Amino acid sequence: MMSPMTRKQWMLAGLVVALAGISLYLNRDWFAGKDIHIYHRSLPDRASLIRGRRSKNTSPTDPVFFGFDRRLKLTSIEVFPVKELETNKYAHAVWHLVSDSNSVPVKDITYGVPIKGMRPALKAATPDDLQPGEDYRLVIHTAASEKAEHDFVPNPRTQQ
Repeated sequence: MMSPMTRKQWMLAGLVVALAGISLYLNRDWFAGKDIHIYHRSLPDRASLIRGRRSKNTSPTDPVFFGFDRRLKLTSIEVFPVKELETNKYAHAVWHLVSDSNSVPVKDITYGVPIKGMRPALKAATPDDLQPGEDYRLVIHTAASEKAEHDFVPNPRTQQ
């Protein structure tokens, strides 16, 4: 037969539970998702680099490529002018794609280029041209309910 717990044993058990709770609280970032790291690069259009070929790009900026630190299943992509975000609670996205159900995991995207499994938020909407030297913000949402933002400034179009 088991003897009842003494007062000393109850206090030790309580201390162990309290220390475990404090440890979990202090190390709560163990349970948080990893941050999404986004980078961008603005490079001349490949077609304009090949001698004798004309680029179909009529944008005033070089194409902007975005990369992520890992493959992501995106559910939403939005690009906003930062000026508009600062002055308007309901800013207009210059590019907005959404996924209905099953987007393909991607590690990089290019501004304005369609992504398999995603479609424009508004039917038949096309991305606006980016303006060189203007600040923009990329906002992405993932299937894992993560959100990340990245500010960028597109470069003026390189003349070849």
